[in-house]
Parts: sequence; C-alpha cells; structure tokens
Amino acid sequence: MTIGDHLHELYGLPAFTFPGPDAKTELPEAGAVAWRITSDVYDADEEWEAAFARFCSAVDTTGVRALIVGAWQEAYDTDPSSVIEALLAARDRLPALRSLFLGDIVMEECEISWINQTDVSGLLEGFPALEEFGVRGGSGLGFTAVSHQSLRKLEVETGGMPAEVVRGVAASELPALEHLDLWLGTPDYGGDSEAADLEPILSGTRLPSLRHLALRNSEMQDEVAAAVASAPVVARLEVLDLSMGVLSDEGAAALLAGQPLTHLKTLDLHHNYLSEPLKERIRDTLEPAGVVVDLDRDDADEDEDDDGTVYRYVAVGE
Repeated sequence: MTIGDHLHELYGLPAFTFPGPDAKTELPEAGAVAWRITSDVYDADEEWEAAFARFCSAVDTTGVRALIVGAWQEAYDTDPSSVIEALLAARDRLPALRSLFLGDIVMEECEISWINQTDVSGLLEGFPALEEFGVRGGSGLGFTAVSHQSLRKLEVETGGMPAEVVRGVAASELPALEHLDLWLGTPDYGGDSEAADLEPILSGTRLPSLRHLALRNSEMQDEVAAAVASAPVVARLEVLDLSMGVLSDEGAAALLAGQPLTHLKTLDLHHNYLSEPLKERIRDTLEPAGVVVDLDRDDADEDEDDDGTVYRYVAVGE
C-alpha cells in the first residue's frame, strides 16, 4: 500500500486547496473548509511560505478552523522548520484554529520515508487550543514531551518511527486525548522503538480520555499485540487498531489469551498474516458480543528465499 491520495477532509470539513497566484477561483468561507496550503516538491514556482502569506492576505484567518500543510519545496531534502516558523508567527491571526495536519504529501510528491521532518511539538505548544494534530513522515521527526489540555486526536504517520518520538508521545500529558494513532513502521526506515516504549501509553495513566488506540503499520506487531493483551488502557477503549503490520498467529493468540475484548466496538486487524483457523477463533470470540472485526488480509504479501526464509512487510514502509 502507498499513500496516493491527499486528505479529503479534516476536522469534519472538506479539504480545499488554496489556489495558485494566477488562479481566479472563488474562495469559500473561511470556516467552511479545511484549507490545504501547498507548494511543489520539485522546481517550485512559489515556496510554501509565500503561498501561506498570500493565504493570510486573501482569507479571513480569524475564521479558519482547519489547516492542511501540503508539500513544501524539496521535502525530500528540506525539513519544514520554516513552515512551522511561519505558522507560529501567524498564530495570533488564527484564533479559531482547531485542527492542523503537517505533511499531506503523497507518493508522487515524496515517499513517506523520504519526507524530512523536524521536532513538531512546538506547534502544540504554540497552539494550545488545537483539538487535532497530525504529521506524516519520520525522517528527522522529533516529538518532545508536551502538556496539552485541549488535544483530542493525535496521528503520527511514518514508515519508521524513531523511538524518541514514541517516548515523547508516551511521556506527554494529554488528558483530553480520545484518539491516538501511531504508525510505528520498520527498522529499515528508522523505526527503532520497542514494545517496552509503549508502556506509558498502555498504562493509560496520562491518557484518561483515550477511547481509540491505533498502534499499527509495525514490524513488531506480535510484540505489540502481546503487550496490549494485558494493558490497563484497553478496558476503556472502544476501538483497538493493530492493523497494517506484520501480525501473525503468535500475536493474535496472545491477544486472545489476554483480557477480554468483548467490550470493544471495533477491532481492526486488517493487513495481517493470520491463518484461517486463527481468524475463526477471533470471530467466534468477539462477533457474538457485537464487536466489528476487520480481518481482511488486504495486500499483505510475503516472499520466500530459496533457503526458506520468509519476508513479511508492513503496509507502508518506504
């Protein structure tokens, strides 16, 4: 699987790409859409910061509720420090901003693990009223532990998440957070965390409002599943998502052998390497209780060497 489509919506608002300098497009009301500000990765005619300056001049920014940061010039070689600086400089002009996504960049523009990032926690500190924050790209990504009282949804999409990022998220005080989505990825692209790094998240101590937990796209999905099986936070979840990774019968069996999951509304395990007997065990255990279970193998293919070595892959790596 690759990321081939830009975000269609954010904060429940349809995405609208702010037009180029020569376009005659009629602009919607400031609060009616999620504004996507973008440049070109290659040979940009207008840099992202210039497009954002035009946006701030053309739109009543006091009504803007959602912003999508698309491609910035040379994202494969340049981190978004100047983009973040521009956003923070404009924060007084964005009092209604509640949702921000940094790096809505698709495969044709830059592969997810080629997207250069930087420490993004300053955006949360600079926008204390944010309710949703998302970021895509793991190269150079940083996330320093923060305390944020308003954030309800946090998404970090990578092909390989640095352990420091996992630990930074885990050490953050996020009392309002309801939805956490981490794409842990693979060591081939910088994903060097271990299941133990997730322990503060799984304890739930700093996340009293958490209802939707996604720990996915992971090469260590079996270890994650085993850790989740006894995690205190699971008892108050409505959605548990362990999809997109290298989940095998070992991890799924550990999950079934742990605490009951019949209270969940949804268990998402799509893109997996489970046998049919194990899938049947999951269905027989959870579906009678009304749990919606996604066991679609999706595009989870595997390769085998001549020596019998089997290779399995996360959904989104490079």
